[in-house]
Amino acid sequence: MANLILQFANLKTMLQLKSNKQDGLLDLIINNTEQALRFKLGLAQKDEFPSELGFVSLEVCVRRYNRISNEGMASYSQEGQSITFNSSDFDDFESDINTWREQNGKNVKSLGKVHFINPYRGGSRAVRP
Repeated sequence: MANLILQFANLKTMLQLKSNKQDGLLDLIINNTEQALRFKLGLAQKDEFPSELGFVSLEVCVRRYNRISNEGMASYSQEGQSITFNSSDFDDFESDINTWREQNGKNVKSLGKVHFINPYRGGSRAVRP
């Protein structure tokens, strides 16, 4: 909880927001960003959010706030000014996310476990003629 309060204060500072008018929107952006990052990191809801990746969450929140009313656009142009958006707000942080996953054993892909049983090994109780 303390992490979310700090994240909220840092986000307001970065966006230079002094009033409380946008607080509900900022809460939603923070929660959605953290949920998306948790998914990318392979974290369950019960897992603690890694503080070393707080900068990723904060930067993505800023990007999402700045894209309000431009959602879904790949690019925007007006009077000679052009803005292009990444397809994912996390694209610039992909290497950081992958490094964290590798360091924390979250890149392991498994389809389950296999047990082999040797039917010819001794100890069989089968009746022999």
